[in-house]
Amino acid sequence: MNIIGLISGTSADGIDAALCDISGAPPNLTARIVLGFTLPYPADVRERILAACLPNSPASHAAEIARLHVDVAEAFAAAAQTLIDSAGITPEAVDLIASHGQTVWHEVRSDGSVYATLQLGESAVIAERTGITTISNFRPRDIAAGGQGAPLTAYADWLLLRHPTHWRAIQNIGGIGNVTLLPPHADEARKPLAFDTGPGNALIDSAVTLLTNGAQPYDVDGDMAAAGVVAADWLAELLQHPYFRRVPPKTTGRELFGSAQAADLVAAGGRRGLSAADIVATLTALTAHSSADAYRRFAPVPVGEVIIGGGGVRNPTLIKMLRDQLGATPVITHEAVGLSSDHKEALVMALLAHETWHLRPGTLPALTGATHPTVLGHLTPAANTADLLRRTWG
Repeated sequence: MNIIGLISGTSADGIDAALCDISGAPPNLTARIVLGFTLPYPADVRERILAACLPNSPASHAAEIARLHVDVAEAFAAAAQTLIDSAGITPEAVDLIASHGQTVWHEVRSDGSVYATLQLGESAVIAERTGITTISNFRPRDIAAGGQGAPLTAYADWLLLRHPTHWRAIQNIGGIGNVTLLPPHADEARKPLAFDTGPGNALIDSAVTLLTNGAQPYDVDGDMAAAGVVAADWLAELLQHPYFRRVPPKTTGRELFGSAQAADLVAAGGRRGLSAADIVATLTALTAHSSADAYRRFAPVPVGEVIIGGGGVRNPTLIKMLRDQLGATPVITHEAVGLSSDHKEALVMALLAHETWHLRPGTLPALTGATHPTVLGHLTPAANTADLLRRTWG
């Protein structure tokens, strides 16, 4: 099937779109990216998204959320159409659109269970604008079954990225960091484990925005962090955050590691007499140390290899810090195993939609903590749905 995957991560820096070719069924499922790109949000839309993530903000009131739900969908539909045009095909050549939407809230109770999650991007708008059957809202069904609803990449990792003989850590560094710990094919007794490791780029990006008065939305090439010195004593305090000790499965989001906390940390760094570069260096080290520490704490055995994806791949200072923490453990990118670091999550959405269309589960209880596997997502019919039903279901 030809499926377009669409997702914007917790950094909210743009929409990752990928036209994917998915076929087969687990365990013999194949998935490849035909074409992918990232379409930045209009500046005002990104500002509204980030504001909507702040509790008690006027931007999180019902009227603004309702408008943003539509405006994000319009941006997603435009990204899908741009991808179709760039691929030189027509909408009729696409079977499904898979839309993760834009997460603005992911509420975790004090016991670690997830109460609610909200991803914006009205699927009816996407289906209407494109004429393509759209599958969206993947998280809630897993949460209803007692799971965390994330990381959604974990099931695709399980299907596509297990190594024959050693354990792998598949680490995504988006706004929030998440990892899938995969047993090798040779180990049929152990189960995989997936969870959010903590902050990815969210704290770094927000801090850089504040420290540069908006001139830089992120640390380009990790240059600010490279120019600073990590405040070891402060880093040690930050690593005592209770989230890092919480036993998986677990998830988090901007409500815990977002703009509000970044503002507090920038102020705290200033009180310590740290320079802007020192603050960014320390927050970058927090992402690297918390990720590496998660493998040491929770992997059943030492991992033999770490595969990195997401926007953090483009921060060489962050990657160097992570490599320093892991010592002799190899750290490679998704490109080394035939996937795109930038567009893997869009591929994951396409894969999940493929499984949903065929009424197959999109996760494993071992990955999210759910009581049983579930078919994920909401299906929004479109102009091509009847023909697609005939072709795939007879």
